[in-house]
Amino acid sequence: MIRIQQQRGRSAGPLHAAWAWALRVAPVLFMALLVALGAGTAYAQPVSPAEVLLFETNHLARTRAPSALFYDFRKVSNVEAGFTDTVELDLTKEDGHMHARLRFLSGERKRELPDIDDAHGNPVLLGFLEHDIAEMKRLTGGSTTYFRKRIRMALANTAQVSKQTISFQGKSYDGQAVRIQPYLDDPLHARFEAYVHKTYTFILSDAVPGGVYQIATTLGTSGPGRTINATADAAKGVQAGVQPGALADGRVAKRPEKASDPPSIEETLTLVRVTDQKR
Repeated sequence: MIRIQQQRGRSAGPLHAAWAWALRVAPVLFMALLVALGAGTAYAQPVSPAEVLLFETNHLARTRAPSALFYDFRKVSNVEAGFTDTVELDLTKEDGHMHARLRFLSGERKRELPDIDDAHGNPVLLGFLEHDIAEMKRLTGGSTTYFRKRIRMALANTAQVSKQTISFQGKSYDGQAVRIQPYLDDPLHARFEAYVHKTYTFILSDAVPGGVYQIATTLGTSGPGRTINATADAAKGVQAGVQPGALADGRVAKRPEKASDPPSIEETLTLVRVTDQKR
């Protein structure tokens, strides 16, 4: 059985280094993922529809610059305290090239990520995956290489792509959802059995700035692929006096009713607003 450890540790070094190097060298985010998730320089398999949607699509093609995209990030857990925080993507353009600066979370949770001088894909995808893998390593002591490999294989071989309707700023738009369960058929599931049903959901739409509307992971019994209306939740939080980056109250930090309750962790990143930075 997996042992969820309570201590916090710094464990993102190798992944961070690979991710930073890849983003500086590769002009397309898909190539960055291959390096960051351990695919090496050769990749003989045909590219799957899920990989095309996530990492071979220019998500920023229709996004005006300069502008700032703001995402709501929230964690709900019965393992440790949950929280709400923000992710900000600042975009500027010079000589036809899109420059991207990602500010992923804040305070002690902040992740230092490299700027991208010629961005095509949305950096929040790799930012979220880096955070996710680092958290799994922290909680389990597992190998980052193992987690990278399982995510990469799931995107290439077993990802499900479906139509998805999203709601952004009071309007409905067509989108697509990519769902994977990287550990479902894992031969090593006995070592990480709490992750067997972990589900990743990526929701994309050409109609929203940045192309990426929501990224979510679910570990527990809340049901795979459940999405959270973070726009509405964030508004309620502001009305209740909960500020971004503050430790959340019982709405997002629930404790197990019984010691025997299985671990439950949900993390969700959702686009909530866009600000035009032109003066």
